[in-house]
Order: sequence, then structure tokens, then C-alpha cells
Amino acid sequence: LILIGLGSVAVSGGLKFGIDFAGGTLIQLQFKNPPDIEVIRDGLKTIGLGESTIQEFGSKKDILIRVQRSEEKLEAVGSMVRKSLMGKFNIDEITVERVEMVGPKVGRDLREKALLSILYAIIGIVIYISWRFELQYAIAAIIALIHDVLVTMGAFSIFDKEFTLVIVAAFLTIIGYSLNDTIVVFDRIRENLRRKGKSSIADMINTSINQTLSRTLLTSGTTLLVVIALFFFGGEIIHDFSFALLVGIFIGTYSSIFIASVFLVYWDSRNTAHR
Repeated sequence: LILIGLGSVAVSGGLKFGIDFAGGTLIQLQFKNPPDIEVIRDGLKTIGLGESTIQEFGSKKDILIRVQRSEEKLEAVGSMVRKSLMGKFNIDEITVERVEMVGPKVGRDLREKALLSILYAIIGIVIYISWRFELQYAIAAIIALIHDVLVTMGAFSIFDKEFTLVIVAAFLTIIGYSLNDTIVVFDRIRENLRRKGKSSIADMINTSINQTLSRTLLTSGTTLLVVIALFFFGGEIIHDFSFALLVGIFIGTYSSIFIASVFLVYWDSRNTAHR
């Protein structure tokens, strides 16, 4: 899965950054009646704003337009968009609610801060798990979390979705959720290892996974039901956010059981071989 995702990123020339990271202009319009998106798209072609993304925002009367171009005169952009739609709609039916611009430098700064936020989260996780458990548990958890993030990132590349600050928030949510699942499994493993008797560590880890499996599946299943509802009925604005959670929670449940725990078995067998 990771290789497929990374292959997609390589073929497409990198992630598709949204206005938050790449810079650009955001325009919110309000119509008296629900407009036809394709009619708006045709109207915008006449003013040369470049590639644009048009979506409903909240109600069907509110439209959000994102263009990959930064404009210094924000009022002029709003006026240009409004005039470009004059031939398609009655000018009195259109209200420019807001116009926001993110310059390339600001976008670059936001991109760096987003990466740092994920890095700081990972460092905090390593410190916490090393303190609560042992170093090998921290390494196992980080490997599982990196797996979750890379697979979700790959899914965004495959489905050509924009990478924005909202998606960074989704990634941090995925990291927290997956880590919680992993810690539950680790806690049971630690308890069972204290009274393992003649059983091997691999057997005790397998037993621990079986003991926590129903809890893991029920928790993830109920969470996924909510996320699926958000994905289908939450509207266009949170569609990508819920998509990231949908992929991340599913993959996170898998990695807690089949990656983090398996790494502990590998670590033990490696240490045994060097004794």
C-alpha cells in the first residue's frame, strides 16, 4: 500500500497542495437561488484567473471559489468575479461575502509549520511511550504511525485530493486515534508478559491481540460509522477531512494489530539471535 501511494505521488509530481500551502485566492459568493456550478465555471474562464475549484459552502446558495493565483487587490478580484458572472446571472443575485489571499511565502511558511507540528507530535509520542513502556514499544508505535500517514497520503495522491491545513489536522487526529489503539494493545501485552510462564513472547503477544481484538474492532467500527456519515452527508467542505479520517482510522486499526505488535516479535527474535 505504501509503495502504491508513493508511486502515485512520484508519478503525479508530488502532492496536490491547496491554497493554504501553495498560495492563491479564495472567494465566497452568495446567490439568491442555487446556481449551476458549470455555468459559474464557464463565466470564470473569461477573466483568466487560472485553474479554479468551485464547490458549495454550507447551503447550495453559497459558493466557494479557490484559484491557484495570488492577487494583491482583493476587492478587485471580487469585483472581477462578480462582473464575469453578469452574463450568466442577474448581478443583483450575487453577493461577494469574502475574498482571502494566501501569498506563496505565507503558503511556504504554513507548509513548514505543518510538517513541524507532525514532527513534534512524533517526538512527544516517542518520549511518552519510552517512559510508560520501553524503547522498542516507542519504535514499534512510530513505525505504525508513519505507515498510517504514508498510506493516507498515498490515498490523497491516488484520488487527486488537495492537501490543506484541514488535512494536517486530520493527520494529527489519525495519529492520536491510532496511537490510542496501539497503547491499548501494548498495555495488555505488558500485563501478559509479566505472567507469561513458559509461553514464548510471540504467543503472549498473539494472546494479547486476541484479548483486545473485540474492543479494537467495536471502537473502530462505531467511529467509522460516524466518519462514513460525515463523508456522505457532511457536505463538500468537510468531505476531504472525513475521507482522510476514513482511510486513516481503517489503516490505523490494521497497523495497531499487524504492524506495531509484529515489530515487537521481530525485536525479541532479533535480540534472542544476538545472545
